Amino acid sequence: QVQLVESGGGSVQPGGSLRLSCVASGDISAINRMGWYRQAPGKERELVAIIISSSSTVYADSVKGRFTVSRENKNTVYLHMNSLKPEDTAVYLCYANRFGASYWGKGTLVTVSS
Repeated sequence: QVQLVESGGGSVQPGGSLRLSCVASGDISAINRMGWYRQAPGKERELVAIIISSSSTVYADSVKGRFTVSRENKNTVYLHMNSLKPEDTAVYLCYANRFGASYWGKGTLVTVSS
């Protein structure tokens, strides 16, 4: 089992920045994918950014050039968010995959509003 705990959400004005953190605990030895999804009110969950096998990254088109995902050691993943827009408002969920099984954090709310 893998447990994921996010932190760093909050309220920010358009154009601002935030950094989200996610710490994994439990059996983290073979996590091969780790990253972030988000879910806005009334919308489906969508991929934001993930790191695959600690090297390659995948970003949603809507965040390319503004968000950066990074991983530190085996148990921590960050999402650096710049130039935030109101449409980035959502609950951001940490994601990890281990031997084909998906694990999710409870999420942290990001609100972008003036």
